[in-house]
Amino acid sequence: MCNLYTVRLSAAEVAAHFRVPNPVQSNASEEVYPGTPGMVVTENEGVRELRSMVWGFPLRLKGMKPEAKPKPVNNIADLAKGMWIGLARKPQWRCLIPVTGFAEAEGEKGRMTRTWFSLKDEPIFAWAGLWRISDEWGPVYSGVMTDANEAIQPVHNRMPVLLHADEYEQWLHGSFDDALAFQKRTFPPELVAMERTSELWAKKKSAPEAPLLL
Repeated sequence: MCNLYTVRLSAAEVAAHFRVPNPVQSNASEEVYPGTPGMVVTENEGVRELRSMVWGFPLRLKGMKPEAKPKPVNNIADLAKGMWIGLARKPQWRCLIPVTGFAEAEGEKGRMTRTWFSLKDEPIFAWAGLWRISDEWGPVYSGVMTDANEAIQPVHNRMPVLLHADEYEQWLHGSFDDALAFQKRTFPPELVAMERTSELWAKKKSAPEAPLLL
């Protein structure tokens, strides 16, 4: 699962990379956690927009009290199942999630540290995602996951579906089979850079509720 990523560039720099004509200010922080705002690129009638949305689709579990907050489902395990297939079949609900790096927890429980991954020679890249309008949180998004490649396997068995710049259009406008092909492929491990750090995984004082993968 991917439960933490960064966007360490300004909204204007993100907009320039994704060819968004009119960037807007975002309330997203540099470190993005499930249930918090992040920057998302959508496209409507050929015009790209940079928008702020909540990371995670709200899900109410059985037995939850009416006043309890929904759980943020921030990772997509299988585009062909559950709540995802209807959205994945319609290109208007696909999006690009700007990322400068993503982290996985590594080490002993209670003492886990952050291991960061990025793309070599790429200051920013895209994670394939889906979005929708929710009653609870307004616009929300979630990122598509796939099996980890050889670069990431030593830390985790799953990784985000990463896109090359020349694949953005195909993800946003391609067929459902195109979308499934992105989830099934192996992203080239030689393009991934890894940095092990001493940063504690749970250093955030007000950590969001446990995310879910569906």
